[in-house]
Amino acid sequence: MTAKSRNVVYWITTGLIAFFIGSGGAGQIWQYRVNPQGVVPVLRYPEYFFAILGVWKVLGAIAILWPRLPLLKEWAYAGIFFDLTGAAASCVAVGVYGAYGFHVLAPLVLAGLTVVSWALRPASRRVAPLFVRDPKTLAQAESSHT
Repeated sequence: MTAKSRNVVYWITTGLIAFFIGSGGAGQIWQYRVNPQGVVPVLRYPEYFFAILGVWKVLGAIAILWPRLPLLKEWAYAGIFFDLTGAAASCVAVGVYGAYGFHVLAPLVLAGLTVVSWALRPASRRVAPLFVRDPKTLAQAESSHT
C-alpha cells in the first residue's frame, strides 16, 4: 500500500468512525434528555449510563480527529472499540439481534473499521514507543557484557 493510499484509507475510516460514534453519542445524549426510557430498559442498563456513554462517544470522536495528542487518541480508540464490542455483546446477552442480526453485526463492522483506522494512523498520531531498540546501542551493550 502506498503512503498516499494508506492516508486516504486512514481518513475515510477515521471519518466514518468519528461520524457514527459522534452522531450516535449526540443522539444518546438527546434521547436521554427527551425519553430516557426508550432503549435503556431493553438492554437493562441504568438510565444515567446512556447519557454518560453518549458524552464519552462525542469526546472520543473529537479526540480521534483532533491533531496531535497521541496518548489521548490511544485511549479514545480503545474506548470506541470497547463500546462497539460491548454493544454487540449486550445485544446478544439480551437476545435483541435486530433484523438479520443488524444490532450485532453493525457494531462489529464498525469495530473492524476502528482497528483499521488505528492501525493506519500516521506517525504524528501515534504514541512514541517506550523502549527503542537502536541497533548501535544494542550492539555496544552486548559487547560490554562479553
